[in-house]
Amino acid sequence: MSHEDDLRWMRKAIELSRLCPPSETAFSVGAVIIDAEGKEIATGYSRETDSHVHAEESALAKLPADDPRLSGATIYSTLEPCTQRKSRPLPCTQLVLQAGLRRVVIAWQEPDLFVADCTGVEMLRNAGVEVSELPELATDARLSNKHLINP
Repeated sequence: MSHEDDLRWMRKAIELSRLCPPSETAFSVGAVIIDAEGKEIATGYSRETDSHVHAEESALAKLPADDPRLSGATIYSTLEPCTQRKSRPLPCTQLVLQAGLRRVVIAWQEPDLFVADCTGVEMLRNAGVEVSELPELATDARLSNKHLINP
């Protein structure tokens, strides 16, 4: 994927994050999964299907766990995938690794508001997943969370 493609898909993820019902206890995040050919195969956003679902979790749930497209796929998430969860058995970082995604693109890293020291980027890289950050879209991604933080 080119940098321009990354920006385009992240902008779509940011649009999805604006659909999130606001929460005082969780970030509003959007996610888009693209296959190796650059085609969208799933999307998701925080609280899309229930009050605890995360964006990456929602997008991945729309595909069979053994979908062969996942092994070459990229997930665009407006926020670093979580490494701790109280509401589910697995955090999004583990879901991404289980799905076999090879690339993760984020707009910003998780601040210490709910979880001190989120290490999603580090865990993914240590597992061999390519992680890219698009700081030029971080402010836009934070806007969906202006009720929690100052963008």
